[in-house]
Amino acid sequence: MRVLWLTLFIVVADQIAKVWVKLTMLPHESIRIVGDLFKITFTENPGMAFGLSLGSKLFLTLFSIVATGLIALYLLHVRRGPIGYRIALALILGGAFGNIVDRVFYGVVWGYGSLLYGDVVDFIHLDIWNGVVSESIPFFGGRYLAIFPIGNIADLAIIGGVATIILFQKRFHHALQGEAEEMEETPPAVGVKETERRLEGSEVV
Repeated sequence: MRVLWLTLFIVVADQIAKVWVKLTMLPHESIRIVGDLFKITFTENPGMAFGLSLGSKLFLTLFSIVATGLIALYLLHVRRGPIGYRIALALILGGAFGNIVDRVFYGVVWGYGSLLYGDVVDFIHLDIWNGVVSESIPFFGGRYLAIFPIGNIADLAIIGGVATIILFQKRFHHALQGEAEEMEETPPAVGVKETERRLEGSEVV
């Protein structure tokens, strides 16, 4: 499938950027790109995207591997589906695989842990907003809140793929449904040839 070239591109670009950050920056070092809004900040994340956590590090690594395998199988299943849908899945697959490389190998490669116990390298830093939340906002009202997610190319690919599927969900669903109905209505080629052969045989008799 040609969309897998997109998956490969994401993985390669993501790994090149992460290795560059590891080799040229110190932990928590920050380089301003657009003032304080957009920076390159080197952090290592033992959890999920943007610092979220889900159980132990080993569980998260194994869960990520299984989930990525299921995405790959599903992409193979819909290989004749809408191109936009396959591109979105290829983005998610590339992002998931890019972060799996970190979790599986980085502990060994960089000498701070064992296989399956690596941390994900994050560096894309968006300092979106910080301040006191309005009292009218439920749960968070009156609290100081800082929104400054730090991710990587793999995270952005996953977000882009998921957002595309959500935005065009109905269109993709109708296209997949139409394709499934068309396949059900089309008789197998072998059955058609067999029917023609039998008809020819009956005419001869």
